[in-house]
Amino acid sequence: MSSDPSPRGAAPAYDDAEKGVSDQVIVYPVEKKVVSYPADEKKDIFISEKKDVAPLQPPQVKRDPYALVKGAPKKKVSKVILFKLWYNTYRKLFTIAFSINMIMFGFAVSGHWPYAVKYAGAFAVANFNVSILVRNEIFGRILYFLVNTLFAKWPPLWWRLGCTSVLQHLGGIHTGCAISGIVWLTLKVVNTYRNHINENNAILVVGLLTNVAVIVTAVAAFPWVRNTHHNVFERHHRFVGWTALFLTWAFTIMGDIWHTDNKSWVPDGRHLVRQQDFWYVMGMTTWIALPWICTREVPVDIELPSPKVAIVRFRRGMQQGLLGRISRSAVKEYHAFGIISEGPHAKYHYMICGVQGDFTRSLVNDPPKTLWTRELKFAGVSNTSTLYKRGIRICTGTGIGAALSTCIQSPYWYLIWIGSDQEKTFGPTISGLIHRHIEPERLLLWDSKVRGGRPDTMKILKDVYKSWNAEVVFITSNYIGNSEMMQGCKEAGIPCFGTLWDF
Repeated sequence: MSSDPSPRGAAPAYDDAEKGVSDQVIVYPVEKKVVSYPADEKKDIFISEKKDVAPLQPPQVKRDPYALVKGAPKKKVSKVILFKLWYNTYRKLFTIAFSINMIMFGFAVSGHWPYAVKYAGAFAVANFNVSILVRNEIFGRILYFLVNTLFAKWPPLWWRLGCTSVLQHLGGIHTGCAISGIVWLTLKVVNTYRNHINENNAILVVGLLTNVAVIVTAVAAFPWVRNTHHNVFERHHRFVGWTALFLTWAFTIMGDIWHTDNKSWVPDGRHLVRQQDFWYVMGMTTWIALPWICTREVPVDIELPSPKVAIVRFRRGMQQGLLGRISRSAVKEYHAFGIISEGPHAKYHYMICGVQGDFTRSLVNDPPKTLWTRELKFAGVSNTSTLYKRGIRICTGTGIGAALSTCIQSPYWYLIWIGSDQEKTFGPTISGLIHRHIEPERLLLWDSKVRGGRPDTMKILKDVYKSWNAEVVFITSNYIGNSEMMQGCKEAGIPCFGTLWDF
């Protein structure tokens, strides 16, 4: 039988202290008792037991100052901050482009601007021309080069921040002009059908097909399609878009050489090249074709440090702040990744491809020897880092691919990388690049596996922003992490630029 004097019954539930997860340690007083021994005892075997029993003193555990407190209430963000982040430069540029067009469209349909009604097709292709141009990689690189050359460090901070914001959000002009072009094209097609008695049936059919193809191309680029169904977006936006371009050529040429007065075709080349819509479509075709001229199949070496990541190595070095598109095919399923390089004269550059979909999974399961890529890379927000005297580059997980080059190639940028078991996950190549080129005083690596969870990113950013005397913060993270940091920086008055899901 047990000699345990404790009362019988159901065992009590363990509280937080017994589980070892409590932040507080309660010390209970211990009653002091004098240890007695028999009178004939000649020698004390346990001398220390004659002393009073002292209270238990818990060990002092040093808390990580940047560790996220579990269970802490989430700070509520003001609606003003949320609105400012929502109505960003992208939406502002969209508003400007679309509003200007709609004002002109209003004058046209109300009968106050007959010129716009007569040349609605030219207004349509002019908008498409601008829309495609601002998405052209070569035009983008020229624009970034001019801004980085003319405005590096010397202008006021608000001007440099404005330059970065406009360059990052050029997609607002792309979208605003594209939708405006659809509106003008619809007006052109409607007017053609209204005058169907004097029009050729072929023009009516091609005009309608052009309008439908352009609308499908635009719908495929909606964010909820692009971000959740990448392959659907790419197939329709690219291949239906190319179809729309051929139809636009046909609709433009047929409309220009058809004479409604005598209802006959007049294939006059000199007349055709004098039409403004002809040259707008020529511009559209040029901007679409130029990036594909730079497409090449190149040899690659793929390192697989873990089942989660593929490190793709290419020949030749790159400047910082660039992204590249790669594919197994020459014309489809291109995916964009940040480029890591030690500089333009380096021997190699790298892309970190985290396993997320079919394409990246295939790089791990069946590593290719060659990949298709555009040799002329496109610029990302990090490319404007040269505008600033000092800055912070914070990233999570595979976001290091877009962030690392900036900190390698410039000693004035501080790197914060948050991840789990980074050295094991990303391998010796990435770890070697970091430790060879980035000094400890401008590097903070947070391993959530070692440090017991996620950090308080805003506490880190605020401290580093002050100690590093930074002017701006660039963020590359997932949607939730990006939103949290953007909201926190905005509220703290720290200039920042986050991730865009708009490639």
